[in-house]
Amino acid sequence: MMKEKLISALGKMTYGIYVLTSAHDGEINGMIASWVSQVSYDPLLVMVGVHPNRYSHRLISQSGGFALHGVAKDKTSLLKTFKGPDPAAKFAGLAWKPGKTGSPILTDCVAFVECEVRTRYEPGNHTLFIGEVIDGDLVSDAKPLTTADYAGQYLGKD
Repeated sequence: MMKEKLISALGKMTYGIYVLTSAHDGEINGMIASWVSQVSYDPLLVMVGVHPNRYSHRLISQSGGFALHGVAKDKTSLLKTFKGPDPAAKFAGLAWKPGKTGSPILTDCVAFVECEVRTRYEPGNHTLFIGEVIDGDLVSDAKPLTTADYAGQYLGKD
């Protein structure tokens, strides 16, 4: 009972909704990520939590890079694109270019940052990748989507 209350409380903590992209050796993938935070200003470091069973986890681990894209509040349809099982189909019809790490950089986003992994931690059932920001841009001044605006809620079971 106590754990259910704690999970409910954590479900009310707001996070941004991001599209995380990664690439390695000709393979690309994108997934929805919400466990994201800036953790340092100097150097600029960003953390993302990714479950080890995710395809992106392997790509990030092998390539040492990832990109995060802020999603506009009015572009929730983009989220459905990145929930499918076929990595190649996720990018069909989307404008993107390879970034400095090879991670796909989406052109239809609020902002993006591209990171090189500096360290990783495995404190629980998710891996925390800490990446140094090596590139990024503000693409739009649209309001970003957060978990408060989104019907889905990721509680971290997988």
